[in-house]
Formats: sequence, C-alpha cells, structure tokens
Amino acid sequence: MSAPVTGLGAGRHVAVGERPATTATSVHELTTSDGATVRGLLATVPGARTVAFVMHPRQDVTHHALVPHLLRAGVAVWTQHTRSVNNDLTLVHEQALLDVAAGAVFLRERGFDAVVPVGHSGGGTLFAYYLEQAGLAPTERIATTPGGRPTGLADAEMPALDGVVFLAPHPGQGRLLLGCIDPSVADERDPLAVVPALDPFDPANGFAEPPASSAYAPEFLERYRSAQHDRVARIDAHARALLARTAEARAAHRRTGAAGDRRRALAPHVITVFRTDADPRTVDLSLDPSDRPYGSLFGARPDLINYGQVGFGRLTTPEAWLSTWSGLSSHADFVRCAPGVTVPTLFLELTGDQAAFPSDSRRMVGALGATDLVHLAVRGTHFGGAIAPGEPTGNELAADEVRRWLGDRFALAPAPAWDPRSSPPHDTSP
Repeated sequence: MSAPVTGLGAGRHVAVGERPATTATSVHELTTSDGATVRGLLATVPGARTVAFVMHPRQDVTHHALVPHLLRAGVAVWTQHTRSVNNDLTLVHEQALLDVAAGAVFLRERGFDAVVPVGHSGGGTLFAYYLEQAGLAPTERIATTPGGRPTGLADAEMPALDGVVFLAPHPGQGRLLLGCIDPSVADERDPLAVVPALDPFDPANGFAEPPASSAYAPEFLERYRSAQHDRVARIDAHARALLARTAEARAAHRRTGAAGDRRRALAPHVITVFRTDADPRTVDLSLDPSDRPYGSLFGARPDLINYGQVGFGRLTTPEAWLSTWSGLSSHADFVRCAPGVTVPTLFLELTGDQAAFPSDSRRMVGALGATDLVHLAVRGTHFGGAIAPGEPTGNELAADEVRRWLGDRFALAPAPAWDPRSSPPHDTSP
C-alpha cells in the first residue's frame, strides 16, 4: 500500500519543463459554428508537420506537462480552451464538441499533414465523443442535448482527425461522478445530513482512519453503488423539472409577450450537489487494486474533502448537469462513444491513477472500435507525477511512449538541439 500524499490538494500540480528555444508561439481566437469565441495557443518547432491537439472540457491545458516533451519530439502542439474553461457551471458537452470542431477546422486550414488529439483525463472522453460524432453523417449526429436544447452538430463542420492519444482517460465526467458521489446525503439542502447505513466514512461500515486502508464488505458496496445510482436519478429528475419550468415560462412569453414571463424564462436555476468525493476505492486500496496512493484526486483525506467546497459537479445548471455530470443521462460516456473511435489509437494508463481505475480502463479499451490499437501502462499518478521518490514522472514515461507511437505513424520534425536554458534532454533511445 502506498503512503498517502500529505495535504488536502497535494499531487494535483506537476512541474512542467521548458519548451525548446526554437519554439514559435502564436495565440489565436476562433469562432465556433454557433457563434461562440474560443482561444488557443499554437506552439511549433521548425519542420513540424504533425500537430498534437490538446484540450479538456473544463481546464486550461496551455501549460500541460506533455507540451515541452511533444515539442522536443518534433511535434507542433495546439492547446485550446472550451467556452467553459475554468468555470464549468454551464458546461454542455455538445457545445464543447463545437469548440473542438472549431479547433480542428483551424488546424486543417494551417496545412498540417496530421492532426492528432491528445486527450488527458476528461479530455479523453471529449475527443472520443468528437470522433464518434465526426464519423457520422451530419443527419445522424445527436440532435438535442440531454436537456432538450438543439445541438447544432448537424450544421457544424467536424473534420476527421488522423489518430488519437488517450492519456489516463476516465470514463467521462458523469461516470466519474457516479462513482464518487456520496449516496448517504439524507437531504439535498443540508451538506451534513447523513444516512448512517450508507455513510462511507463511518467505521461501522468499514472505514478506517487514514493512513490505514478501509475494508468494505461486498454487501455494503452493493447497497452503496445502488444508492449512488438512485441519488443521481433523483438529481436528474430535479434537473428535468427545472428545465420544464423554464420551458413553460418561455412558452408563456411567446403567447403573452409579458415581461414577467420573460423574467421567469431567464431566471437561472443552479443545482448544488453536496459531497462528491466519496468513491470507496480511494480509501479501500483492496478494491480495483493498482499502484495508486491512498486518497482521491483532491487529496489524501476524502473523508474531509467530501464535506468541503471542492469536488466534481458541485455547482451546475440543470442542462449542464444532464449533459456533463449525470452518469445516467450524459452522452459524453467514453464506453458509449468508443465504438465510433476507429482512427489509430494509443491508450495510455497511469498505474497510480486515482480517477480511472483498472476495471474502468479495461472496459474503455474493450469498447474501442480502432483496429490499430495500442494499450500501454506506465507508472505514474493521474496528473503525471511519480509514484515513488526518485522515479521518473508519469509524464516522462508517457511522453516516451507517445513519441514512439507518433513516430511509427506520422511525420516528426528532427528533434531540436538541446538548449542549456531548457530542461535536461530526455532519453530518446528506442
């Protein structure tokens, strides 16, 4: 069993190396097919003909740790925001697909020989969803969001891509939350209300004070997982009721033109979801065993973090909940999308991952439709840190595998000469 990483948020941020001195960088603002504005940064090195497209539905990946490694391998890198970057209150995945499409159009217009998305964590499902939808005839694409809004996907230019790298992908925001939402919440209005028989942090149910690993009985886990499903279903029903209320107000305004009806149609509904850091696997390391350390993505004390402000899907609109955070309603489900991923695919697990567990990865890999499929695992934590002091980081090990895989399939520029102002040259031996 690995010792816990100290600190509530420890392990989330990994040092990033310097980019080659020959890197040329430019900032670009793009307009999506539905009129939104998104921004990205294109970093190139001389002779680069392949571009890695790095994106995440919620996070700013401008300084992703793989970027310097990819540039040193002779690959250009495009890092792009969605319209919901760093504020996922209104994140609708179908709109994020339009953001991806704008980036794909831009890169095709730049004339790169190959455009290869690199989807880390939630970026994996985002690109799986994009590849699935881009591979369909426009009329066959998903027409409405889970909340009922037209997607506009049929009218969007969605260029095909040439391959894909999935790095530590989790099963999708909704599936991830389905695994870590606390079903012992007794009252959605009270963050402290608990159903004792479902409390994952009650010693009576198998919890042990950290750093000792908890030990949950199969019967408890069966009830727990079923109750998680039920809680998400209740929130789904609440979200749909709120959307129905808004739809009724819009219909009334169309009939009456009254300002009061317009106000009701515009009034926002924000759902608060308490306690979303409670996956038993984060504190019982015998479940789905791997090299992961004790604790969750948010730190070494899920029993405390679960009650704080930090967590997945904590504040969300009804439509964003259904499109992104509901493991029952969201279309952004890696396994659902995976049969439509038929381009050459590299699936890279990190063996100490605290978001995608081995059983998740097996299901995701098994569902992929690619015939050129490479599945590898390297030691590292979800964000690419080292598992043990003195080891190479997960990012370094992953970068080696990505470089090899890209070099076997796509044109790479000659590796730039090492500059003493950058980080030490990485081993490029075969």
